Amino acid sequence: MKLTILGCYAATPRTITNPTSQVLEIKNRMFLIDCGEGTQVQLRKNKIKFSKINHIFISHLHGDHFFGLIGTISTFALLGRTTDLHIYGPKGVKEIITLQLRLSNSWTTYGLFFHELESNQSEVIFEDNRVVVKTIPLKHRVYTNGFLFQEKPGERKLNVEAVREYNIHKAYFQKIKNGGDITLDDGTIIENDKLSFDPIMPMSYAFCSDTVYNEDIIPIIKNVDVLYHECTFLQSEEALAKKTLHSTAKEAATIALKANVGQLVLGHYSTRYEGIKFFKEEAETVFKNVLSGDDGRSFEF
Repeated sequence: MKLTILGCYAATPRTITNPTSQVLEIKNRMFLIDCGEGTQVQLRKNKIKFSKINHIFISHLHGDHFFGLIGTISTFALLGRTTDLHIYGPKGVKEIITLQLRLSNSWTTYGLFFHELESNQSEVIFEDNRVVVKTIPLKHRVYTNGFLFQEKPGERKLNVEAVREYNIHKAYFQKIKNGGDITLDDGTIIENDKLSFDPIMPMSYAFCSDTVYNEDIIPIIKNVDVLYHECTFLQSEEALAKKTLHSTAKEAATIALKANVGQLVLGHYSTRYEGIKFFKEEAETVFKNVLSGDDGRSFEF
């Protein structure tokens, strides 16, 4: 599982920082999460192929999380894209994008599908044979969701020496990989755990930006491998965080601790501070496994 941070700063873009956008590669799937202004430029800088992105998830309709969407959609068309593109986001995102496409007479060369979200409960919004994606209802100034990406368990791994020992025909290999027991010609049943190894443990990633401190999300993100949680402010501005419905670094770490996550990645920093190291330092007073997200930074888990 690989996470590439394209942008992770709050509010307006600057020459040295970009608003929220990131790419998650999981089980050979590539998902774009949020699409702040400048996202397509950051995709190019990080050498991520546009053609590999078929699903875009928009957390909420504040500009620093989706103002790059229309440009990205238009560029895909200019490059001759033919593959369908799916957009998941709050109700209203379809109206915003299609209005711009209509008034500029810039309809796409590919199928553009909108999956608008309204529920205040966690729900499955994408699923295939490898990955399932659920919403994480957040508390912000407008309707907002985080997203939980979970790998599905893979096949069991064949124990080659064991199948040779029992002289099992290759026609049964897929059954073994699927977890089935095998009955020999003499009626002996060979249990699956003698013929195969456990698959690699499936991984999970939770994206939570933007939100006030909210313990309601803990049951949804419990035990995830990696949590990205916003930390717009330091604890010294706790009152401002509550007023604007954002979180502090300490609060992000507290959520990580209570949810028993494996790794915390920080982001959505206010640019009022002299550097992002202070966010990591504050978070580590509560939770030890902390990484600082930053534009262009990639993590492999």
